[in-house]
Amino acid sequence: MHSIERLLNIMQRLRDPDRGCPWDRAQTYRSIVPHTLEEAYEVADAIEREDYAELQDELGDLLFQVVFYAQLAREEGRFDFEQIATAIADKLERRHPHVFANKHFADAESQTRHWEALKTQERAEKSAQERQSILDGIAHTLPALSLANKLQRRAAQVGFDWPDHTGVVAKVQEELAELQQDWSDPDRREDEVGDLLFTVVNLARHAGCDPEAALRRANQKFERRFRDLEVACQSQQRPIEQCSADELEAQWSSIKKMHENSA
Repeated sequence: MHSIERLLNIMQRLRDPDRGCPWDRAQTYRSIVPHTLEEAYEVADAIEREDYAELQDELGDLLFQVVFYAQLAREEGRFDFEQIATAIADKLERRHPHVFANKHFADAESQTRHWEALKTQERAEKSAQERQSILDGIAHTLPALSLANKLQRRAAQVGFDWPDHTGVVAKVQEELAELQQDWSDPDRREDEVGDLLFTVVNLARHAGCDPEAALRRANQKFERRFRDLEVACQSQQRPIEQCSADELEAQWSSIKKMHENSA
């Protein structure tokens, strides 16, 4: 706890109106958001690269974001770090009765259903005086793939879902056909691409995959293979931009096989 108190005190000094840091004093909730998102992605990147020394640093940077928001709220008399920590501790105990209240669940699936039911109840209680939707409370600042996944998972809680993946596969094929049909219309083309991506996210959900993580892995795989493609072209004394499409395809197929054999 001493380290937490030290960090909170540092943040308070940085925001001191007389002797604090000019940059830190100038920040607002909104101005910090881009930094918070960047730090969260850097945490994810360190984990994916299994760089645990860097992960420690990145988690510290992310914690500092929480401390920064807490200091802003404290200055305005809204809440402080202690209240943030208390609220999440209360929520975790409430949502884990099998750990803290001796409630028994037959399996992980029944525990997940209970978890979702609790969250639904909490949302209903929070917006009791407002128009309610199962989609209330979803942050629209999420990356588009994550937002699509979240929207679909919420809708599935009330039965708005395909019974299995076969219906989603057929829907992907349907959306792809519509995209091909409307390809000549730029406005319709973008709309159909969006529908196709949304349906692919649904397919990922039925496959038990996180679409954001799956795409990050695909990005990393493409980057590794493309870098090897550049090296292969250089080894033949030919810049990649001077290679024909057939040459690049042949090299790409060779690199792909090499990666698959070494996996």
